[in-house]
Amino acid sequence: MKTSFLRGLLALLTALLAFSAQALTQPQARAIADGDNDTRAQALIEAVAQNGDATLAAYVQALLDDAVRVSADRVFIVRKDGSAVDAATGAAAQLPGDAQDVTNNNRMRRELQAALAALNLFSPERDARAAAIKALADEVDDSKLPLIDKAYAAETDAALKERLGQLRAYVLVASPDRNKRLEAAQQLAGSGEPAVRALLLQRLEAETDPELRTVIASAITKVESRLAWGERAGVLVTGFSLGSILLLAALGLAITYGLMGVINMAHGELIMIGAYATYVVQNAFRAWLPNFFDYYVLVAIPASFLAAGLVGAVLERLVIRWLYGRPLETLLATWGISLVLMQGVRSLFGAQNVPVENPAWLSGGLALASNLTLPYNRLAIIVFAGLVLAGVALLISKTRLGLFVRGVTQNRRMAACVGIHTARIDTWAFALGAGLAGLAGCALSQVGNVGPDLGQSYIVDSFMVVVLGGVGQLAGTVWAALGLGLLNKLLEGWAGAVLAKIMVLVFIVVFIQKRPQGLFALKGREA
Repeated sequence: MKTSFLRGLLALLTALLAFSAQALTQPQARAIADGDNDTRAQALIEAVAQNGDATLAAYVQALLDDAVRVSADRVFIVRKDGSAVDAATGAAAQLPGDAQDVTNNNRMRRELQAALAALNLFSPERDARAAAIKALADEVDDSKLPLIDKAYAAETDAALKERLGQLRAYVLVASPDRNKRLEAAQQLAGSGEPAVRALLLQRLEAETDPELRTVIASAITKVESRLAWGERAGVLVTGFSLGSILLLAALGLAITYGLMGVINMAHGELIMIGAYATYVVQNAFRAWLPNFFDYYVLVAIPASFLAAGLVGAVLERLVIRWLYGRPLETLLATWGISLVLMQGVRSLFGAQNVPVENPAWLSGGLALASNLTLPYNRLAIIVFAGLVLAGVALLISKTRLGLFVRGVTQNRRMAACVGIHTARIDTWAFALGAGLAGLAGCALSQVGNVGPDLGQSYIVDSFMVVVLGGVGQLAGTVWAALGLGLLNKLLEGWAGAVLAKIMVLVFIVVFIQKRPQGLFALKGREA
């Protein structure tokens, strides 16, 4: 019964607020358009607090569009076709010859934008009110307190009401009333915004009341705790994202080096070819299928795999097949091939980086906290790496080709004796590893620059992942990639990017000295 009464009272207050709203008048319109900035801003705040109709919103938008003229006694809005209407009533009017343009400096434009957002505080749409609160937070001050109070009283959504309460507290924390400062500090303690922390630190320096200083200090500690958890979660997410990228880059090398024993120094350039294949597909969609541009990545994935796989097959047939069992010659030959591939790309596409645009569904991010946003392209790469890993694991363990590859790599002579065409399997295996490198290039094109030197940034890291995980061990590659990604990001926050790389390299050298087989050693017996 009590709850029903309170709900009825709230509905009555809301109705009274709506009833008390007045239409925009000519004196109000003139006060907003003419005078010094302080007077105009105050008139704007009062008008927004008193009026909630569409006429005021249209007038504010016209001011932002520089479409308002002021005469001796009236204010006009000039439409795009040159006709004029009365700013207060919206009725058609004749624009007098003495009408002057209204100019707005940057400060006044910010006030107008905040006012336009504030009008949406009373929108029936929740999303519109949420967007208005977010926009108003950037320009909140004590002049907007009556408007915030009115919106706070009318708001029915609990989450939005809490955010409005924090806006009120943001203003009241500097109030001359001690009790209001105390209430504001206690309410701001539940925030996780960096701006709130800065505000509380500023208030702590200015506060003289011992009890209030204790409350503000406690609020700062709570806010910093929330921010610290956001930063830790951000490090874990970025480390996992980097690990997924390293996994994609190293999966192909796990086959060509881990299973076949080929030290392929051109692996980075195969990654680069996959990225450029994505660039070509993107340009083709932009030129011939612009309406389907957001889906070009779905075509770029198989295109990058086939482009890099075809180059890998050609390399194996023409060069690498003659160098099996000769690691030094293979290293030198593939290093030379990497230079040829880089120069070929420079000749075709130029030496500068080429632009690869994210589709709309990979743009933006998921905001989990004020200092933690998960970019959609990074999340997509994590999912993509998992799918590619699952596909490779099934291919190697469950298919006929995977059986032949494992047979040839474990005992080439015995595989040939039972009728396996070992030279053909070598070509297919190397092409598979190259194709996986192309998939890594496709993924990398969505998070970084695409240029001739793209692969050089990942070739060393890819070898470190394969060696650390254990040669020929897919599970080891996964754990090594994710572990190195997390370790790298954790050390970057502590020692910086350069020192972090050095420390990771030292760790791997020491680890390999103690455990030469890597994390997962090959199990078996020799005849």
